[in-house]
Amino acid sequence: MRTLIGCVAALVLGVRIAAAGEPTIGALVGLVTDRQSQPVAHATVTAVRTDGSAVRATLTGADGVYSLSDLPVGQWTITVEAPGSPPVHLPALVVVPGGATRSDVALNIPAGPPAVTPSAPPAHAPSPALAAALPAAVAAVVPEALQAPEPAPAVDTQTPFAVGDLGWMNGNSRTSTPIFDTKFFTPEIRFDANYLQDFNHPVDHTIVGSTEEFRSGEFQVEQFSVGGNFHWHDVQARFLTMFGLYAVTTPRNDPSTGVGQWDLAGAYKYLSEANAGYHWDVNHGLNLDAGIFLSYIGLFSYYNFDNWTYQPSFVSSNTPWYFNGLRVQWYPTQTLKIEPWLINGWQSYAKFNSHPGFGGQVLWIPNDRLKLVFNTYVLGQDNLASGSGFPANGGNPNAPIGQPNPGGTYVNYANVTRVHEDDSILWKYYDAAESEGISKLAMSVTVDIGCEYGGGVHCAHNPNKANFFGVMAYNRMWLYHNLFAVTLGGGFMNNPGRYLALVPPVNGATAQTGTPYFTENPGQKLYQWDTQLNLQYMPRDWLTWWTEATFRHSDVPYWSGTNGVTAPTGNNGAPASFVCNNGSTIGPDNCASAGGVWYPDLRTREVIWGAGVLVRF
Repeated sequence: MRTLIGCVAALVLGVRIAAAGEPTIGALVGLVTDRQSQPVAHATVTAVRTDGSAVRATLTGADGVYSLSDLPVGQWTITVEAPGSPPVHLPALVVVPGGATRSDVALNIPAGPPAVTPSAPPAHAPSPALAAALPAAVAAVVPEALQAPEPAPAVDTQTPFAVGDLGWMNGNSRTSTPIFDTKFFTPEIRFDANYLQDFNHPVDHTIVGSTEEFRSGEFQVEQFSVGGNFHWHDVQARFLTMFGLYAVTTPRNDPSTGVGQWDLAGAYKYLSEANAGYHWDVNHGLNLDAGIFLSYIGLFSYYNFDNWTYQPSFVSSNTPWYFNGLRVQWYPTQTLKIEPWLINGWQSYAKFNSHPGFGGQVLWIPNDRLKLVFNTYVLGQDNLASGSGFPANGGNPNAPIGQPNPGGTYVNYANVTRVHEDDSILWKYYDAAESEGISKLAMSVTVDIGCEYGGGVHCAHNPNKANFFGVMAYNRMWLYHNLFAVTLGGGFMNNPGRYLALVPPVNGATAQTGTPYFTENPGQKLYQWDTQLNLQYMPRDWLTWWTEATFRHSDVPYWSGTNGVTAPTGNNGAPASFVCNNGSTIGPDNCASAGGVWYPDLRTREVIWGAGVLVRF
């Protein structure tokens, strides 16, 4: 007891001496116990200042006591970790000048091993009398700081969306505090590796129609990214590199790189995010940023670590992951964000035609149980065009032989305008984090509706109809103190005109080249639906192991079949043309001298099983 009181007194005395010369220093102290209220030795205690300007860490002593001195005054978040227990986060602890703020922590781990001698307590734990006397002993040394045994945390009324733990939300990272931080730079590292098996067993191992799953029967690195956030005197910048399959598949789905000269796909392929701007202390914050930034259209995050499932449904997989342009983020209240965009176009590095895209987001999170997000996109002319009529470069759309267009009318793609509305709701309807059974339940619903019009294309009328309607819904269940999670969901899309359909990579086709084997002409129907069942194991906040099964159906042949989508002798370098059975490009005789026209093996159904690991530091 004397040793304990002496240690605490020395701590607080040091704080008070420091306060005499510098009144901006305080301390955090407390006791860490297990389920039986016994002290936990050697638990890791990490304190992060809310504004990200400082990080401190320590270990509890044999008596379960931790102390962090010489802390700048302000608001801190404490994370306590020990083997056998999920991390415990204590947000919004206020360090006061010259005082010690006390916050005890109870970890959800069993009591330590029994004592060797029944009459003596374990050597690593204090006696019950000492543990019981700790609150009074510490309070006697610093009475003003510790009058209440468990002081209520201060309420943050300024920081946007500081309404509780939002890590449960689909599209949000569950990591609440950075592992390492400085006043100038907060680093970020992401890693995503998977193994996927398409039960159509394509001979060329190619998976079609996904922005997350690309190769069957192989171990692949989906993403490796490093970067982070710079912040200094209200100037902010963020960048994140993009290596792995994402580095080639993301530019592959952007046809705008075919506009004009310069290699935009090569310039941007290794960057996932790159933007910079300025922050003003207006209302609850005002930011102006320029560069490449993430889109929230489609609800899911571009980064699989943040998501409830690995393969999202069509509403998310076929809508933008990023925008290139200018954005404003205004927080008029703590729970509301209004974010207008002025961008090149719909997930495009370049501007397709004469108009940029304009849109915005309204995000409302009134509490830690509900999230509403509304995205609107208008004015973008997002079809690759080369004047009136069909594109001369074989781009989207690419008409079949002898058919300039279903219905026989031509389209001026330079004058086709897109509008789109994307709205989501997330609701956490059950929360019992201490439960060893079901610890949390949440659901999400996303609805998308949009169309293209002008230049001969119509939102609702044939023959050149081009519109989009899609819905996806998911329900997620967390188990055993949020250690496991099971998600079931799926959705559908109806997309006549196919303007949001991903181009199958037949013979190496891209969104820029198009393919005659799956044309995207106005009026052509496409209806698809899918469902996913995902299991995640999350032993640490920064680590996820997952396995998942997905079923997908299309009303027209679309998914890779057994014979795959690769030309007979390999991709021949002419993806916008039909291929002959000997691998050559179709000629005037329609492959009569080359064994006939080759066709890819496209199916209406697909089942994929996968597993992998996701890391975010």
